[in-house]
Amino acid sequence: MSVDLDLQIACDKTGLPGATEFQRWLETTLDTVGPDSAEVTVRIVEADESQQLNQQYRHRAKPTNVLSFPFEPPPGIHMDLLGDLVICADVVEREAKAQHKPLFHHWAHMTIHGTLHLLGYDHIEEQDAEEMEATEIAILAKLAIDDPYQDRE
Repeated sequence: MSVDLDLQIACDKTGLPGATEFQRWLETTLDTVGPDSAEVTVRIVEADESQQLNQQYRHRAKPTNVLSFPFEPPPGIHMDLLGDLVICADVVEREAKAQHKPLFHHWAHMTIHGTLHLLGYDHIEEQDAEEMEATEIAILAKLAIDDPYQDRE
């Protein structure tokens, strides 16, 4: 498995995961369900940039934890470029606190979740959501991270 990671830090937060962590999370995901090689950009942003992108692309006027932008090459062209993830540091931190989860575990989950979207997974329909969640749980288990859905009712 080969992942070419472009990590962009566009916020002033300290204590963020580094390239080593993102690389491991991406490789574990792609080892499980992805291609043999991929290029992924992970951009860590402030709430205002997340909100602007969420409004522009999803018509939701609030910041969100992760946005996924899959790359779609022109017909007949093969590229390893999987796409871009935009992760909002403020939202991830706030959610981890609210859900009583270790912060880096939530970072891993959001990276995996976003990467699965890049690979075509979705959670709009219940059956698709169950498949995506089961895949997330399996990948997180390989990283010794507990099921992030275990406390829901």
